[in-house]
Amino acid sequence: MIEINSNQLEQIKEHAQRDYPYECCGILLGKFKDGEKTVTQVLEISNEKEEENRHNRYLIPSKKILETELYAIKNGLDIVGFYHSHPDHSATPSAFDVEHALPVYSYLIVSVYDRKVVDFTVSVLSNDREKFEKEIVKG
Repeated sequence: MIEINSNQLEQIKEHAQRDYPYECCGILLGKFKDGEKTVTQVLEISNEKEEENRHNRYLIPSKKILETELYAIKNGLDIVGFYHSHPDHSATPSAFDVEHALPVYSYLIVSVYDRKVVDFTVSVLSNDREKFEKEIVKG
């Protein structure tokens, strides 16, 4: 289960609409507690994928993840997940998403058509790394 409030979801949706027709991406900061995650901060990240591939891929440089991890530690937080958009596609995780995900983290995907968010999903990768499982979202 992941707890994310409406303001945080709105921030992610606005980011997705602003970056359309390219994928947006970001990091979800918060806390792990008793098997649940609580998002306390949404960190927008610039998609560093080369421009010709940004419409269906995103890249968060490892340096940015390390900086975020150090920021989280300094502020008593955890990286609890990541988000990205699917321009002109459903919010269903792709095979590429499965291949590049890690268990434990939440993966929020926003579907955007014509600069309008139409749906979002939150999933967590199974421990065997074979598939995503829908995660319960608490607002």
